Amino acid sequence: MKNNKIKLLAVMMMICMLAVGLTGCGGSDSNTIKIGLLNEMTGGNATLGTSAANGAKLAFKEINANGGVLGKQIEAVVADNKSEPAEAANAITKLINQDKVVAVTGTFSSSNAIAAASVAEAAKVPYLAAGATNPKVTVDEKSGKVFDYVFRVCFIDPFQGTVAANFATDNLKLTKAVILVDNSSDYSKGLADFFKKAFTAKNGQILGEEAYLQKDQDFKTILTKIKALNPEIIYVPGYYEEVGKIVKQAREIDLKCVIMGGDGWDSPKLGEIAGADALNNTFFTNHYSVDSDDEKSKAFVEAYTKEYGQKPDALAVLGYDAARVLIDAITRANSTEPAKIQAALTETKDFAAISGDTTLNATHDAVKNAVVIEMKNGKQEFKASVKP
Repeated sequence: MKNNKIKLLAVMMMICMLAVGLTGCGGSDSNTIKIGLLNEMTGGNATLGTSAANGAKLAFKEINANGGVLGKQIEAVVADNKSEPAEAANAITKLINQDKVVAVTGTFSSSNAIAAASVAEAAKVPYLAAGATNPKVTVDEKSGKVFDYVFRVCFIDPFQGTVAANFATDNLKLTKAVILVDNSSDYSKGLADFFKKAFTAKNGQILGEEAYLQKDQDFKTILTKIKALNPEIIYVPGYYEEVGKIVKQAREIDLKCVIMGGDGWDSPKLGEIAGADALNNTFFTNHYSVDSDDEKSKAFVEAYTKEYGQKPDALAVLGYDAARVLIDAITRANSTEPAKIQAALTETKDFAAISGDTTLNATHDAVKNAVVIEMKNGKQEFKASVKP
């Protein structure tokens, strides 16, 4: 009897071990594959993070409706980084260690992505950022080494800053600029540096450089100082919350010059904060224009609008593209093992994304076009498309 009990116990242990093996590997059970969505769902960049999350969810919904991937359904696990780097590190740690996701996508803010990247790299879990453009997201600043497990589907700031500078000098024929930078943002400081280098290389003159901090409310003292310099253009590579207030207050003191910035401007909230009239004579570089006549883009806009009741912004597109690129890598890897997904991501080439055919280069950054958007009467208008 004792031997029978021992044998029975041994069989039960083997069954338990087998069950653990089936459900505990790679963050998936027999029916689902868990993928983390790390986004700014609250805080200063909430509209952008929410758009990216919505784009990814739409991609997963479409993929699941078509049978899923590797015979399984995708389960999105949403984590709010609260628009704060420390929270981004905490949130991705939870996704990896507790939720057992096989990979993570999302994130708009470069500071948040940089914080998350070090966690993903240490854990050896693929992390595909949607809209973080600072070079330090995929390359370790101290060593210069490319992170093995960190990628992104957007262009980077050296390209974006150069596009803005060239558009200002070549298209708008402007040569005198002031730079107004968010000193609390890696994204803003990096983009400002790249604009400055490209602008001065085109014989443009930087009349002055001023700074503010995220969550500042009153910019009139700085703007009055800038007005005295009589610039033709103010370059403001910030996020929509502060940018909206800056533009509004600039027009209130009769500062009428061109104001230009980067993809951090792209939010419906910008018009609400600044006002439609104040935004006239402003431009920003971006990843995508909703006015694109590409058939894939039209189909996406229709599907997104039907799902969420509003047209997508660029972050919705990037969230969607990042999700699709990640699923493509899992499909090609034919596995949910993080190392195999990572290897497949490195081989991503000419993926037909909504924001443009996407190839991930040696530094794991996307090679793709940028667009310039003009604000007219509170609405975005496509102005130009620029190749890398």
